[in-house]
Amino acid sequence: MQRTSHRYLQVDVFADRPGGGNPLGVVLDAADWATSRMQAFAAWTNLSETIFFLPPTTPDASYRIRIFTPRQELPFAGHPSVGAAWVALQAGLVTASDRLVQECAAGLLPVRIDDSGPQPMIQLRTPQAHLVETPPLPALDAVLSSLPIAGLRPGLWNNGPSWWLVELEDAAAVRHLVPDLAAIAALTTATGAVGLSVFGRTPPGSDHHLAVRAFCPADNIPEDPVTGSVNACIAAALHAAGALPGDSGCYLASQGRELGRDGRVRVQVDDESHVWIGGQVQLVIDGQVTW
Repeated sequence: MQRTSHRYLQVDVFADRPGGGNPLGVVLDAADWATSRMQAFAAWTNLSETIFFLPPTTPDASYRIRIFTPRQELPFAGHPSVGAAWVALQAGLVTASDRLVQECAAGLLPVRIDDSGPQPMIQLRTPQAHLVETPPLPALDAVLSSLPIAGLRPGLWNNGPSWWLVELEDAAAVRHLVPDLAAIAALTTATGAVGLSVFGRTPPGSDHHLAVRAFCPADNIPEDPVTGSVNACIAAALHAAGALPGDSGCYLASQGRELGRDGRVRVQVDDESHVWIGGQVQLVIDGQVTW
């Protein structure tokens, strides 16, 4: 295969500074890349996700992306989608607007841009999440047996990717958890899930409402720093149970602190029960890649 050079960016998503949040690899102008080439490059970056910009297939879309982990393509993922909107604006792929539409394998997703603060805040409406019915699973029992479970019943939720969600008794339990990665890998592989997430509520007076962690050992990502899709699934599950934290459907989640990358995800459930996730994006690398 002939090698070509393309503009390559790496950004930190859900971050108020470089080095926070979740890193994302970005290849611009990937229209001529085959799927196998994208997958090989995503495996090489070894980031939790790498995205590739392509021409939209519909005039209703502002831009189009494909999303890859080191192991597989995803129809939707949160931090790549938030990062993509920021990159599309900064790279001049779209005209500045307070409302864009992203095209990805999960469909057309509205994006809002809030320029009222010192840094733009990207907000994206995620695909509707639903609970996936599963039979009794010994692999699930093996994961749950050592966890201090509270609140919601553990379940498999899907909003493009599938995530196991487990609410723990509080944020401290989330922070101090030592996960059984082998058991999580066995469970996620058996059920076609990307990973497993634990979350817990913070005490009154905290500067965020939920502590969240996500583990994807089957994708060679022991712990994902900050995960938009899983935070959207958590919000959908809590909303369905009438148990949303925060005020008027809005709350703040903290994820990645245990990895030194404490990211913040702003979550909103609107009047139509759609989940929006938002955050800031920081540019870290802007260069060329030859592949």
